[in-house]
Amino acid sequence: MAPMGQANRINKLFKEKQDILSVYFTAGFPQLDDTGTILAALQQGGADLVEIGIPYSDPVADGPTIQESNQQALNNGMTIVRLFEQLYNIRSSINIPLILMGYINPVMQFGIENFCKKCQEIGIDGLILPDLPMYEYLSDYKVIFEKYGLRNIFLITPQTSEQRIKEIDQHSNGFIYMVSSASITGAKGEITKDQTEYFERVKALNLKNPTVIGFGISNHATFSTVCKYADGAIIGSAFINLLKESTEPIQKSIQNFINTIKAWK
Repeated sequence: MAPMGQANRINKLFKEKQDILSVYFTAGFPQLDDTGTILAALQQGGADLVEIGIPYSDPVADGPTIQESNQQALNNGMTIVRLFEQLYNIRSSINIPLILMGYINPVMQFGIENFCKKCQEIGIDGLILPDLPMYEYLSDYKVIFEKYGLRNIFLITPQTSEQRIKEIDQHSNGFIYMVSSASITGAKGEITKDQTEYFERVKALNLKNPTVIGFGISNHATFSTVCKYADGAIIGSAFINLLKESTEPIQKSIQNFINTIKAWK
């Protein structure tokens, strides 16, 4: 795995590609043991980066679709321990960057250092913990994350000040997750003028880290629009809906979904 100071798969990806498609799914949804199948189908389908959601009982940053998938995954019996078991040896077949996304409380209960060590052993490249304050990360956890080669991904919103964005950029070494609106997550059909102005404002800051836009990206139109302003986009709720509603084999559904988003010829 990538030791401290060495570029990991996230850094390599952003150096080599543009219009990055990152896909989020909740581990243990729709079925408890779907994790490996979904990862394989996403890689084969052409996803560039995958965020694996650790189910939590109170996912405050997420909209109804992802909240519902969290609850179903928990009902299915998904835990951090089970997820690590499912991801054991995943790097024998999956080579795209993998990020774990979750909330700080379950990670702290597992033990921060134990968690990060396990991530390194498996080949996880980064973490997104939306409710981990930056000051707490810098004072208590940065050294641990770096020890195990993990990139910590911070979120910014339209309400984040320019000074704060620059501070986040200074302390980031993977990419910056741009939340497209102040609302909770959820698939939307189009990008608004206010959002475009926000994207332009952030782009004008010439940040040193790549930016990826999430929340409300659901189709080729929204994906291609946000990629004009950032290095890529994250699709979550629309993908969860696909998993929930698909009537054909999961691999085929995922392949078709990614083809539609990227609109490959």
